[in-house]
Amino acid sequence: MSKILALAFLFAGCSVASAQIQWSADGNAYTNSVSGNIVRTTLPGSQTAVVVSKQNLINPATRQPIAVAAYAFSSDSTKVLIFTNTARVWRDNTRGDYWLLNRSTNQFRQLGKNRPGQSLMFAKLSPDGQKVAYVSEQNLYVEDLTSGQVVPLTTDGTRKQINGTFDWAYEEEFFCRDGFRWSPDSKQIAYWQIDASGIRDYLMLNTTDSTYSFTIPVEYPKVGETPSSARIGVVNAAGGSTTWLKLPGDPRQHYLIRMEWTPDAPELIVQQMNRKQNQTTLFIAKAADGTVQPIYTEKNQSWVDPQQVANTPSPELGWWWTEGGKSFLWLSEKDGWRHLYRISRDGKKETLLTPGAYDVARYLTLDEKANYVYLIASPDNATQRYLYRIKADGKGTLQRLSPADQPGTHNYSLSPNGQLASHSFSSHRVAPVQEWVHLPDHKPISTNTARVRPSVRKRNVEFFTVTTDDGITLDGWMAKPVGFDSTKKYPVLFYVYGEPWSVTTNDNYQAGVTDNFDSNTLDSNYCYVALDNRGTPTLKGAAWRKAIYRQIGRVNIRDQAMGTKKLLQQRPYLDPSRVAVWGWSGGGATTLHLLFQYPDIYQTGIAVAAVTNQLLYDNIYQERYMGLPQENREDFVAGSPITYAKNLRGNLLYVHGTGDDNVHYANSEQLVNELVRHNKQFQLMAYPNRSHGIGEGAGTREHLRTLFTKFLLAHCPPGAR
Repeated sequence: MSKILALAFLFAGCSVASAQIQWSADGNAYTNSVSGNIVRTTLPGSQTAVVVSKQNLINPATRQPIAVAAYAFSSDSTKVLIFTNTARVWRDNTRGDYWLLNRSTNQFRQLGKNRPGQSLMFAKLSPDGQKVAYVSEQNLYVEDLTSGQVVPLTTDGTRKQINGTFDWAYEEEFFCRDGFRWSPDSKQIAYWQIDASGIRDYLMLNTTDSTYSFTIPVEYPKVGETPSSARIGVVNAAGGSTTWLKLPGDPRQHYLIRMEWTPDAPELIVQQMNRKQNQTTLFIAKAADGTVQPIYTEKNQSWVDPQQVANTPSPELGWWWTEGGKSFLWLSEKDGWRHLYRISRDGKKETLLTPGAYDVARYLTLDEKANYVYLIASPDNATQRYLYRIKADGKGTLQRLSPADQPGTHNYSLSPNGQLASHSFSSHRVAPVQEWVHLPDHKPISTNTARVRPSVRKRNVEFFTVTTDDGITLDGWMAKPVGFDSTKKYPVLFYVYGEPWSVTTNDNYQAGVTDNFDSNTLDSNYCYVALDNRGTPTLKGAAWRKAIYRQIGRVNIRDQAMGTKKLLQQRPYLDPSRVAVWGWSGGGATTLHLLFQYPDIYQTGIAVAAVTNQLLYDNIYQERYMGLPQENREDFVAGSPITYAKNLRGNLLYVHGTGDDNVHYANSEQLVNELVRHNKQFQLMAYPNRSHGIGEGAGTREHLRTLFTKFLLAHCPPGAR
């Protein structure tokens, strides 16, 4: 629910990446888009040079330079592929137009000119730079860059027969978007085909854009419904029939969530996950005949991390091959912590690279020459993030590279050789800053780069822990009002999420801040608080994260309520008669649960886009964390806010967009029916045709902020008493 992931990395110079920094292969320079030009910056001196001028990117129809949304160079840098005129597909702007600049001749032309405008997706140059492949309207095409000939590799694509990309559920829950891969020799393409013909449509109703209303169908598999069928095939880049991989099992009862070519043979590595997502298997597949051989299997009593998020910094990076393809890196929670392993290509040998009682938050890069793995972790404080390195043979000790005098959250974009990095840092006390550093000494590479320095905050933000009567220790932060007086009592507003997808208590500059309420009102009148319960994906080990299995709506809700209860007991300046809570998506569901299950603690709640009935959400997310409703339906019922709606005693504002393709508006209307049935009074705000983020349309965000603020002021009176 409300899953947002920023992915901006480049794979081997072939795939279009966002117009953020892109490292050169040797790690000594990077490019980015600056004022419409593509600029190369050489480090450490930061010398800049325009490598692609916007004057070479003129659209003949408009006689103006095209806007560079993303770009990719061919391996020899003679060609550059430009993504522009982009359009949103569910979450991201992955559809648009592609242009190619030949830097040797300055020829600039649009690709796929015979396809509908703004319909191309995921265009990728072949490794030899002679062709480009792309998806348009659910079919896969290859265009020869010399002759201009376009060859359709598939012709059966429809809204529900999807080639080279994915349906709604795969995109939302596995972040699968780009659904094809060039072979290293540029002769073949491997691709996914999703058959969603058995998936029923959820019909969103548009009542504002036409005199007569009309429906917008979304293929959406509800929890308990059979998933889309998925298969992977290999086709010659010149066209012809597809060879389908002979993967075992019913394709409607498992998921194919990762696929890449191996580096040194015409073979593929494929990750298959069973429907319950508690077992994942890796296969090596022969491209020639589609035969497969299982090499590695991992099981878990609850769920196996899908790996798309935990096992790759980006889908564009491909597989983590090492030793020239003889082994690969793999993240696993098998020993109770999220650790990095090296697995031999045949799966028979594995080496733990990061031993210890801590979680790897994210893998960054492997410097094989120096025998170091670089990663993000925080063994001593789950709310923070730091750069570490460790020997890549599993025999070293963890070495922190982030400065000891900078507690908070550190992010890095490392050069391929691990020697340079773009470093950003913030904390609840320090505003975001960025600098270029040399590694491993972490020293700025030039005197004119930005340095980390304290920043004065208007609010007093405190990080703390609180231990409930159940013996559970929760991380939290509290932003106290301007002019705080501990001898007085203040109303308290809790910000919650609480489900297995997100945390609220990371130590960064957003802690204690929200743009969903009038900041002056909030800063001056309320204590603003967040707690993270068991089940949130923080760095406290697998047992913490998976305590919520089949218990969403129960374990997380009790932890939140007991944490609030303890805070109210320990801190006399928090007024127990003025306690409000708010959240979005999974946090909206948590808000409803707290208001309904613990009305003695929470008097006011604002819930946005909430899953009010777990049986209405999609199968991949809900079945991963709750099981199959055919086997344990009682857990879904017990975990749904609608089950407890009859207990409402306080003040509820419920907000939802009618065009929400993620958490459907049906959740709102089912909750309304239940509240009406029990004569429970509440306030409802429906935003016509707005999606899950409720951001479309003139004035929407200002209206939402005003609505939130007025409701809070009316039902949780502000100020010290």
